[in-house]
Amino acid sequence: MLDRRKILATLGTTALAALAPTALLAAASIKPDETSALLVIDVQNCFLPGGSLAVKEGEQVVPVINKIAKGFANVVMTQDWHTPGHISFASVHSGKKPFETIDLPYGKQVLWPDHCVQGTDGASLSKDLSIPQAELIIRKGFHKNVDSYSAFLEADGKTSTGLAGYLRGRKIKRVFVAGLATDFCVAWTALDARKAGFEVYVVEDACRGIDNQGSLAKAWADLAKAGVKRIQSADIAVSA
Repeated sequence: MLDRRKILATLGTTALAALAPTALLAAASIKPDETSALLVIDVQNCFLPGGSLAVKEGEQVVPVINKIAKGFANVVMTQDWHTPGHISFASVHSGKKPFETIDLPYGKQVLWPDHCVQGTDGASLSKDLSIPQAELIIRKGFHKNVDSYSAFLEADGKTSTGLAGYLRGRKIKRVFVAGLATDFCVAWTALDARKAGFEVYVVEDACRGIDNQGSLAKAWADLAKAGVKRIQSADIAVSA
């Protein structure tokens, strides 16, 4: 009589063998094409070492982004571009400290140290970024009374930056998101990209997070729920 356990083991091995080529293909390179765009989010001096809102290990995203950007014909970059005395700054709210949360007309707002003020060195993109083919810079957060994490919509959820229309006009169907910070501007951008109908990938090792009160874990959970794909830079095919 045949041993049932041996049969199941054999079936399991056969199934794994059948799946192996697919799994290898899935883990292999994603080739960006003319319908793909890389969104490089807020790689600015204020978010890098020595900046007023430095993201831990934020500088480590720069060489990764430079590398993967070589695989993209379409690249859009963003800059936080706040007015002096912006509503998101803890300094304009009496008795409040950075990273506290308050309620504003458009919803809950994390209060930040002053950062990325228009025209300052802190608002400048990192000098180490090397993406000469980048075709557009979206500046966000320049309305004094509303914050803007997402590259697509301000924090009121209705004021558009125009990015979705631009990408559609360029016939872009899928976007790859990288930059700072994972749990705020990267995540909000990715979620809004999904709402706008794009296929979306977040390149995990090309991002770093702030992780304020569990915000990083929540961001990844929200992204997964929305159908955003979580990948690594090695998953992207880049010509040497």
